[in-house]
Amino acid sequence: MLHRSTVLIAKQYRAPSEPRKSHILVHVLNNHYFSAVANPPNQKNPGSDVFMKRALELASRSAGNASPNPMVGAVLVHNGRIIGEGFHKEHGLAHAEVNCLDNVSEADKQLIPESTMYVNLEPCAHHGKTPPCALRLVQEKVKEVIIANADPFEEVDGKGFEILKSHHIHTEQGIMEKEGLWLNRRFFCFHQSKRPYIVLKWAQTAEGYFAPLDRSRYQITSINSRQLLHKWRTEESAILVGYQTALNDNPELTARMYSGRQPLRIVFDRTLQLPLTHNVFNNAAPTWIVNDRLDKEEGNVRYVQILFNKNPLTQILEKLYESNKLSLIVEGGAVLLESFIREGLWDEARVFTGQASMTEGVHAPLLTGFKKAFESELGGDTLNVYVNKASKYKYITGMEL
Repeated sequence: MLHRSTVLIAKQYRAPSEPRKSHILVHVLNNHYFSAVANPPNQKNPGSDVFMKRALELASRSAGNASPNPMVGAVLVHNGRIIGEGFHKEHGLAHAEVNCLDNVSEADKQLIPESTMYVNLEPCAHHGKTPPCALRLVQEKVKEVIIANADPFEEVDGKGFEILKSHHIHTEQGIMEKEGLWLNRRFFCFHQSKRPYIVLKWAQTAEGYFAPLDRSRYQITSINSRQLLHKWRTEESAILVGYQTALNDNPELTARMYSGRQPLRIVFDRTLQLPLTHNVFNNAAPTWIVNDRLDKEEGNVRYVQILFNKNPLTQILEKLYESNKLSLIVEGGAVLLESFIREGLWDEARVFTGQASMTEGVHAPLLTGFKKAFESELGGDTLNVYVNKASKYKYITGMEL
């Protein structure tokens, strides 16, 4: 299927037993990837792409909930028929392989030793909050395991393959590897680059302005775009703004139009001038106030002290890595966004161009070193998504946000 950038405007459907996802209309980009094959089928094992695609679709359902774990889906197949499937729903809960095996009906359990499991990430080999998945596969005597990506986490990193092979379970790795890499780009970036995956986000007018000259709050985008942004916030570990944005806009920096996890809020406030009455100090989500004077915690607010004359961006990324935060979305202001661009510290940029107009204003950041991923229309706004040319994690056509 050719890539189509469309918008779905609909109420979120939920079965009676499912948690409520949103209390209002939500506007999300249509994800066509999982309904059609974007790449030619695997020639060595022509059925693999179909089942791995299903594993990836299942994995994507845990966006925002699995972190700091990866998103993983698993499908168990016997003679071309799916007899079990599952995904890792939330950090701390059962992993995809376990849910998949537990999903097999009593009548089909006898078929497990003759079946193939398709899973998008190497089965874990360590005891964390749950037992090793590789050992469960050995226990169930699964015949074969087809895997998209090896797991870069040092506690796994090939050990899952070793366990399976040592028990004569055939393994194959690399089926839809690029798709798996894009899906779990936050996880891979965190473990391979030792920093969170960085998303830059801003809105600009058709004239290219970011804000009024007096930096007063000015709504550029539609409610559709704002709802999508709130969905994005539930999918990232942390959200960052600069002092002027926090002072002038008084944002809450939470997801209020889409239910899900709240990100860690981070504000640069070097000399601790931000009024304590501002929204970032409320109890809606934990907050870091990055400054050069104080290092302590007060309730849900942590004052994080750094040296502002020694690359503050790198320091905050190091602290996020130490705190096991897989991703960061930077929402402004323009000076802060330009700092990340100048340092090459970004992986993905999401830029809204709204219908609002200004005759003069603060110029929007100038993105460099990018490759355009896709463009989509959203409630009168235009969304352009870019990836850093230097990024290891390449956008896959159709795997939209």
